[in-house]
Amino acid sequence: MRMDINCDMGESFGSYRIGDDDRIIAFITSANIACGYHAGDPQVMAKTVALARQHRVSIGAHPGYPDLMGYGRRNLETFPGEISNYILYQIGALAAFARAAGVTLQHVKPHGALYNQAARDERVAREVIHAVKAYDPELILFMLAGSLCEEMATSAGLRVAREAFPDRAYLSSGQLAPRSMPGAVLDDPARVRDRVVKLATTGMLTSIEGKEMNFKADTLCIHGDTPGAWKLAAEIHGALEENGIKILPVDHCL
Repeated sequence: MRMDINCDMGESFGSYRIGDDDRIIAFITSANIACGYHAGDPQVMAKTVALARQHRVSIGAHPGYPDLMGYGRRNLETFPGEISNYILYQIGALAAFARAAGVTLQHVKPHGALYNQAARDERVAREVIHAVKAYDPELILFMLAGSLCEEMATSAGLRVAREAFPDRAYLSSGQLAPRSMPGAVLDDPARVRDRVVKLATTGMLTSIEGKEMNFKADTLCIHGDTPGAWKLAAEIHGALEENGIKILPVDHCL
């Protein structure tokens, strides 16, 4: 059994510091690095690529909407083709830093509102898929397990890493429970630990309504901007190791 642990990183910019990258990096195998649109800047991107290389963590682009003020979490109305160009622009930016550091990109994971829209909106999903294939069809796309975009990307010939969120509750439909719903965000480390082990060993999850669901995941996401995220990452890493699950970059888990 194998599992990847990923985290959104490099989301500081200028004088603003977001996340605890230096601590979290020890417990993950894939880093999603912000590319300057929702967060990050050239100095932060270079530093984060170097940090990942030092710890032998695989890297991927984490493109978002051009919405620094909203941290990329607000939906934007776009014309056809704009989203693909936003993504290509950001992949290219990170790829330059990766090349300068002597490493290659493993994956692409959309950020925030772009990720959520792609998961359920056919047009947005199509533009995300087009951008990734146009840049490099060998790149892996990280996407919400069971989503429309996962299905479309797989049909288009992309390798897709099915992503799960250990600290979030799921509806019986397989979708993430809205953050506004009581119990949607799990803050009990023991409960998160049990869910991770169950998911990795049985491929099952219990929904917020109590339904047992088949749920296949290749990678587990840690939100790097959550207070104490490194402790959650350490907890999940330890739980997987103790149950005989190999923790590897997602390229080795598909």
